[in-house]
Amino acid sequence: MRYSPFKILLYIIATLLVMLGVTYLSSSKTVGERKSQEGFFIGDMNIKYPTNESFLQDQGKDRSKIRSLDSIVENIEGLVKDLDKEELTPEIIPKIPDFKKIDTSKVQRLTYPEDKYAFIQQLRQNLESDNCRIIHYGDSQLEGDRISAYLRNRLQGLYGGTGPGFVPIVQVYEQISANVTHSDNWTRHAYFDPTQKKFPHKKYGAYSSFSRFTKAYESVDSLLLDSLKLQKAIINIGVSTKSYSLLRTFSKIGLHYGNTVSPTSIKVFNDDVLMSSENLIVDSTYHKFVINLPTTPSNLKIELEGKISPDFYGLTLDGRNGISLDNVAMRGASGTIFANTDSGNFQKMYQQLKPKVLIFQYGGNSVPYIKDSLEVREYASYLKNHINWVKRKSANASVIFIGPSDMTTNDKGQMMTYSLLPYLNKMLQNMCKENGIAYWSMFDAMGGKNAMQHWVDQGLAATDYTHFSPSGTKIISELFFLALYLDLTKIK
Repeated sequence: MRYSPFKILLYIIATLLVMLGVTYLSSSKTVGERKSQEGFFIGDMNIKYPTNESFLQDQGKDRSKIRSLDSIVENIEGLVKDLDKEELTPEIIPKIPDFKKIDTSKVQRLTYPEDKYAFIQQLRQNLESDNCRIIHYGDSQLEGDRISAYLRNRLQGLYGGTGPGFVPIVQVYEQISANVTHSDNWTRHAYFDPTQKKFPHKKYGAYSSFSRFTKAYESVDSLLLDSLKLQKAIINIGVSTKSYSLLRTFSKIGLHYGNTVSPTSIKVFNDDVLMSSENLIVDSTYHKFVINLPTTPSNLKIELEGKISPDFYGLTLDGRNGISLDNVAMRGASGTIFANTDSGNFQKMYQQLKPKVLIFQYGGNSVPYIKDSLEVREYASYLKNHINWVKRKSANASVIFIGPSDMTTNDKGQMMTYSLLPYLNKMLQNMCKENGIAYWSMFDAMGGKNAMQHWVDQGLAATDYTHFSPSGTKIISELFFLALYLDLTKIK
């Protein structure tokens, strides 16, 4: 049989008309609380097919709310660029935003517990104190010191302070704010990593991870020690060329360790000149080895030697006073691991660190797996228990929670906000208000429902529709800092 172009066109049109006609036979059914399903239902089986209404409806999203943020985002972008230019000249330290360029009425503000002004007053006192350590816990949105680096730089410019704060010895992602390298025999062990076997002692410290340069043993006796050879490990600390100028200055170095079961020596060199030679304390508890320097080291090397490695919780690289801000990124975590670690070990480390502000940023990793509103409430309750557990380890620390960003999923061929994300955002805000915690809705700051597509289109978020791009990271960080600054300075 020969087919003419006319017959082929007629066949295509007929097929499309039949497919359109089938849409009138398709039905819609709500499955649980997540979203409606369309198609043909046979028992528990669903053959997906669009209904006539959904097929013919206008598929364009209402971007009016999102686009209302364009003007402020453009102004924030200009401010960020100005700040980055100023950072090329170290003696120029930006201290306040230029409010002439910003319509602050569009800034997403923080929500507070019942006694808002008491909370803000305590937060201001903590930030203005001679030494204020801030610990910023979060998921993969913080990896590489993203968000934390920008916020640290802005707060140090406002309240004083230098240095990048906490840096793990073994890093699983690029760290832009510090140049820390190590010998090849180091391994990393994170409590929040589901792929790793947990150590029975559960002593993972305030940063929920540690590094080692030898394997660990379940029991240690003289016979085992006699059979082992000494092993040497190196940590090199330099100055990052990628970070803000304030972060490139530090003179107080802390090496945090614990669970030392055999003698371990430590030597500290700067430019190959021996500065210190000591032995670490041999016991099962947490300790901090302090290195004080007159100026930022140009090439500092820490040399460790022992038969069995202690657990090293990481380094803190700080200035002599002012703001120190630790970035603690936990890939895949949802903020519900803290209370499962050793309480005494965690508290002893907190007694040394003395954090005055705690920032938690979680929720995004739970979004794709939450099935209904009950699971949202359960997650918020679990999170509350773990945050309160951490709060009890600190003395009068101000606590701020940053909620999840907008996240989208493919729904009938379009990228749409996860259906339970707005409800999760609301429940987290309520949980914080009831537990003395300030809350900043990143979801609303971005523009609310379906805003992520707009951020991706503008190059401010990655095509995974979850993480911010480098430029988007600076924008969202400045929006948070701006909201905080407005309350701290009583600008309405």
